[in-house]
Amino acid sequence: MSAELRPELERFLESLNIQTSCVEHPPVFTVEEMMPHLQDVTGAVTKNLFLKDKKKKSLWLVSARHDRQVNLNDLAKKLGVGSGNLRFADEATMMEKLKVGQGCATALALLFDKDCSVKLVLDQDLVEGGHPMVYFHPMTNSATMGIRPEDLQRFLKETGHEPVLQTFE
Repeated sequence: MSAELRPELERFLESLNIQTSCVEHPPVFTVEEMMPHLQDVTGAVTKNLFLKDKKKKSLWLVSARHDRQVNLNDLAKKLGVGSGNLRFADEATMMEKLKVGQGCATALALLFDKDCSVKLVLDQDLVEGGHPMVYFHPMTNSATMGIRPEDLQRFLKETGHEPVLQTFE
């Protein structure tokens, strides 16, 4: 599984002098399962969706604030892939591209998308909402890692992933 890649992620973040804070918890597969473990964190907790368009030409990772509604039809229109064309990608594709399985999708896994074939859609609020930290799984769903928004942007730049900023109401 992907947990063994967590040290590699942590080394990469350290090499960029990016400070993180981590909350260890039992494995969780939904935001609802995760939230009780994160009651003491300050900042924005994310939910992450790994999607493909119907023609399977594009892969998208959507990182939004956990309390946002993500309407796939609306998002497809905004991204120009046509309404009804976004759907969840299968776990095998996620393992191949991001090295994580179900319940572990995370923007931090873009480190392992070496050919930059996954496009990141980022909730604008995560980077412009004044949050001290934004929280993602660090390659495993048994922990949640906080990273400063400006460090997240630097991480994404270093991995070659320019996020598409979207608003989710």
